[in-house]
Amino acid sequence: MSTAAEIAEQAGAWYEENWDSQLTLAEWWERLGRSGWAFPSWPEGYGGKGLPRALAKAAIAERARRGAFGPPSGIATFLAAPTILAYGTDDQKRRLMDGIVTGRDVWCQLFSEPGAGSDMASLQTRAERDGDEWVVSGQKVWNSGAQHARYAILIARTDPSVPKHRGLTYFLIDMHQPGVDVRPLREMTGDAAFNEVFLDGARVPDANRLGEVGEGWRVAMTTLSHERDPDNSGMSHDGGASMGHVDTSLTVAEYRARRDDDQDGFSLALGGGISEMLNRIMRDFGATKDPALRQQLMRVYTLRQVIRWSSQRAAAAAKAGRQPGPEISTLKLAGSQLGRMIRDLGWQAMGAHATLIGPDAPTGGAFHKYALFTPAMSIAGGSDEVNRNIVGERVLGLPKEPDDSRDKPFRELRVGTQSS
Repeated sequence: MSTAAEIAEQAGAWYEENWDSQLTLAEWWERLGRSGWAFPSWPEGYGGKGLPRALAKAAIAERARRGAFGPPSGIATFLAAPTILAYGTDDQKRRLMDGIVTGRDVWCQLFSEPGAGSDMASLQTRAERDGDEWVVSGQKVWNSGAQHARYAILIARTDPSVPKHRGLTYFLIDMHQPGVDVRPLREMTGDAAFNEVFLDGARVPDANRLGEVGEGWRVAMTTLSHERDPDNSGMSHDGGASMGHVDTSLTVAEYRARRDDDQDGFSLALGGGISEMLNRIMRDFGATKDPALRQQLMRVYTLRQVIRWSSQRAAAAAKAGRQPGPEISTLKLAGSQLGRMIRDLGWQAMGAHATLIGPDAPTGGAFHKYALFTPAMSIAGGSDEVNRNIVGERVLGLPKEPDDSRDKPFRELRVGTQSS
């Protein structure tokens, strides 16, 4: 087994020979993705080196030390790839992973519905078998980056005659087809990172079903374990826009120069750069000289380290084949709290400048986009309230809330539009 120092040396040698900021983004991501250093903890042949997480972090740190640009980030690397690697067939991995690790294919997530957000198992989008294909109809909402996506991870109901958690199936759907209508939703940040998606007879080959028919809930829990992990290693800390469109014809240097102006609040929240931005704000406004603000900064740092340690334990459990447990809910709650702490500290450090908005604000308004987005962090991936219930019931042993819907056939439930 190699040591962290040896992995860092190997990665450093590769970056020394291959890193060039004058490559186009497409060229660099192609080169990085095929090298195995893009996502070092992923399996060989799929963008990785098959390294344990600790050694993978040594390789990522070496990339950052040399100033090399990171791999693509977003739903594709954050959620889709880990789930495909866990449940996908060899054919699915071969067809889909290459486009993910090289940044050619953008993905989105089609889980939540107007009547099935926190209670996701109540979703009503249906998929009906038609030979070697499935025909999908329904409505999804809060779909990040769907207007840019080539593919989506999708959960749909395939059997309404069984209880709600057991009649779901997980699919990988092509977004560029008739029957898929994407409509952006404008947020208070001014951005439109979220969308609603209407599916009307859209088709999915059975070859793009992930997992067994009726086992979609189990597969989705793997996806959500990554969504609720604020230290997920599939997110690049210096890569492409998390949810938006990326012009891969630009050189890496050109893209880096423009990136902060183009990022929305969601991308800033998930892209990993907000910590550096907070440090810069603290330094530029002399806030590190204020004992009270310095103490708050230490609290941010401490919570971040707790999240990182807990995330490593969760990753080790997943690698050992254990289904994600309530520790993921604890991580999600900690991540929401961390976002609020960063927001409040940044604004306090700015003082009166925090009242500005847009290009005249500090950081060109980028931090304000993040700050206005933070309420969504308490909702996306399972609301704080739902995750507190999970912790209360599964960790503290509190009695479960009364719920007679878990054992009834879904068609007998009064949920969403079925309640009218």
